[in-house]
Amino acid sequence: MINTTFISANSDDRFRIGDVAENRFTRENKVVAILLASIVFFFSCTLSYAAKVDTLSIPSASMNKSIKTVVILPQNYSEEVSYPVLYLLHGYSGNYSNWVKNSSISTLADYYGYMVVCPDGGYGSWYWDAQNDKNYQYETFVSKELIAYMDQHYSTVKSRSGRAISGLSMGGHGAMSLAIRHQDTYGAAGSTAGGVDFRPFPLNWEIKDRIGNYADVPQEWDNRVVINMIPKLVNNRLRLIIDCGKEDFFYGVNVALHDKLMYHNINHTFITSEGGHNWEYWSRSIVYQMAFFKKYFDESKKSTNKK
Repeated sequence: MINTTFISANSDDRFRIGDVAENRFTRENKVVAILLASIVFFFSCTLSYAAKVDTLSIPSASMNKSIKTVVILPQNYSEEVSYPVLYLLHGYSGNYSNWVKNSSISTLADYYGYMVVCPDGGYGSWYWDAQNDKNYQYETFVSKELIAYMDQHYSTVKSRSGRAISGLSMGGHGAMSLAIRHQDTYGAAGSTAGGVDFRPFPLNWEIKDRIGNYADVPQEWDNRVVINMIPKLVNNRLRLIIDCGKEDFFYGVNVALHDKLMYHNINHTFITSEGGHNWEYWSRSIVYQMAFFKKYFDESKKSTNKK
């Protein structure tokens, strides 16, 4: 049985929960119920949270330059505790500061008690290593250099069980792509309104400047899209959460990704609600993504402690 959960929200934001695979209350439904309960508690809580937010310049040997990165620490951060980390990626034309400026991410990091790291991904990098441009080696930076820096300079959980990665739009593609390509590095991954299949948009977002024109090198495009990476997944190796607004131009490709994950029997959580490709939607979606990763980190810690 495929424990894939689909959540639909109507206009007044009252959630209707139903299992696409079977009409029963499965384990994944329980996960979603817990997420929703956490969200309700978060919004009803009147306590004040004050995470520490720093902006660093982190050296990248692969690009021979420093990359601006926001690091968010829970208010009570202590060197005596090892903290899980969510690596959170921005979208096309965005930068490292977007999540802090446009969402409640710092409050959420403090509330859930884990670190969030928001690196700059360059303009239209798609978080790839460009073959002919040393200024665009963002796969190496995010999945190797940045993690090495964080593990050296902060008290982090230094294993895949303490690392998750997510992002919006271009960053949603980047997060899923990097997680699938580096499954020994990340234990969980997410995407909100992700460009998980950009082939329907061959002239957009500098993609052709990074990997060539679709008409000239279609195989290169086919190899790069997240939806074609699904066969590389082993069920439950990565914990996955995917969401997209119904009015988003990426909605169709996200539904297709959900369908393909189901076809390959890959457990995942898929969430959709009203919303477009904008911060009004993303500022909502990050709330349940943060709850999802909190549950993953807690389960991983319990599993590790039992060994």
